[in-house]
Amino acid sequence: MMKAIQRFGGALFTPAMLFAFAGVVVGLGTLFTTESIMGPIAAAGTTWTKCWTVILDGGWTVFNQLPLLFAVALPIGLAKKQAGRCCLEAFVAYLTFNYFVSSILSAWAPELGVDFSASAGTAEGIATIAGIRTLDMGIAGALLISGVVIALHNRFFDTRLPEWLGVFSGSTFVYMVSFIVMLPIAVVVVLVWPKVQVGMHVFQQVILDAGTAGVGIFVFLERVLIPFGLHHLLYAPFYYDNVIVQGGIYAAWANALPGLAASTRPLAELAPWASLTATGWSKLFGIPGIAAAFYATARPERRKRLLALLVPVTLTSVLCGVTEPIEYTFLFVAPQLFVVHAALAAGLSMTMNAFGVVGVFSGGLIEMSSLDFLPLSATHGQTYLVALAIGLCFTVIYFLVFRFLILHFDFKTPGRASDEEVRLHTQDEYRDAHGMPRAQDGKRLGVEGEKLDAHQEDAYALRLVELLGGAENIEGITSCATRLRVDVRNPEKVAESDAFVDAGARGAVCTGRAVQVIVGLNVTQVAERVEKVLGIDG
Repeated sequence: MMKAIQRFGGALFTPAMLFAFAGVVVGLGTLFTTESIMGPIAAAGTTWTKCWTVILDGGWTVFNQLPLLFAVALPIGLAKKQAGRCCLEAFVAYLTFNYFVSSILSAWAPELGVDFSASAGTAEGIATIAGIRTLDMGIAGALLISGVVIALHNRFFDTRLPEWLGVFSGSTFVYMVSFIVMLPIAVVVVLVWPKVQVGMHVFQQVILDAGTAGVGIFVFLERVLIPFGLHHLLYAPFYYDNVIVQGGIYAAWANALPGLAASTRPLAELAPWASLTATGWSKLFGIPGIAAAFYATARPERRKRLLALLVPVTLTSVLCGVTEPIEYTFLFVAPQLFVVHAALAAGLSMTMNAFGVVGVFSGGLIEMSSLDFLPLSATHGQTYLVALAIGLCFTVIYFLVFRFLILHFDFKTPGRASDEEVRLHTQDEYRDAHGMPRAQDGKRLGVEGEKLDAHQEDAYALRLVELLGGAENIEGITSCATRLRVDVRNPEKVAESDAFVDAGARGAVCTGRAVQVIVGLNVTQVAERVEKVLGIDG
């Protein structure tokens, strides 16, 4: 069950990766079309405004079509075969489902207690998806339908039909079955979902009423769930669905940017529903404090080498909001520190919220700049100066707390262990011990930032497959932001984490039959090469 939940959580991250660029476009578009910031050039009707409006409308694509994106993207991580075809099947089935719902409501909306004449995107619970007026189920409906189609795809895609019915095999057969299944699901949905929407409105108010304490609890849970790969399941409904605000926090914030940029009222009053996206403050200010503590407590003769490792992973956290590389560095040797990290992250976010710093702050500096600092600095710059002061104070707190704990409990964080403990065996040593041929150039092929040719990339992927126990030991593979998530048949065949480090990865953790290989930001390309080695045709 845990393995399936982890795979599902990882699959949720696939469409979220598009937010980085989409957020930059929306943020810049809002900035350049706000007259109070740009002056007369941004007045309505000017050529400047018209051109940027065109760009801005394109930038809204991801935020305006979130349910559709999640419906199409889920099979990438969960389909056991022919994931590309499963994406198409999920797309068509999701549209079919919404057409069924739309038709049912058009005929029986009054009897079902639904105001189907209400405008889409309002509290009445009506949405428009790909031009179809339907119930607003957000990503919950998209994931439900996509999940059903994935199950049908995995079960029926290889169904053998008589030769004279061959035209109905494969994806066509899956869609035929999906078409039949979608009708009863649509009937159940129109009967049940309006009542669910009422409950969601109540839950929404409870969360908002929790205020600063609710932010702290949410951020703490988000951090402690990272090692289990379940943090996506916690934040996805809040960020991308209607749990807190119509359309999800991200889409609602992007929509509200023009009004926020034109108002000088406190952000906490204008958009209190955005408070839960405070998970990024620890990425921006906490991780540098942790890195500084590692450096300060390392042996003097190892600090130079350690600094070369800490600088890129710290920049990755600060700029991109990806914390796994440095968090996993100490998670395995001192899990107690990870709990402290989660508690400090919660304290930092609560402090920000208490001082009225509210906005979309779940990613790194790039995302924050595009959705917060750049478009809103003219009217809310004072708030961001307060955030900077609080953040720097917590960087010092992080440093002092981690330094004290590392020294007091003698945690073997990077650069502190003895020579024997920190020694990384070479790839050739591992190959010799296991009777494998040596790599042609003896290099660590997977080091992030090193330019590899096609041959080296294939060699790196082959090496990872070998460390995972060979192709016959691998049941399935997906990827997250920085990790390969691999299901293996026999975990005893998986090599130790040091062997993965020697191969060029950041490490690996094996929980039962679920293995997470920490690769880095180039994980998508690595996953593609590994699938090529395994002979998986997407």
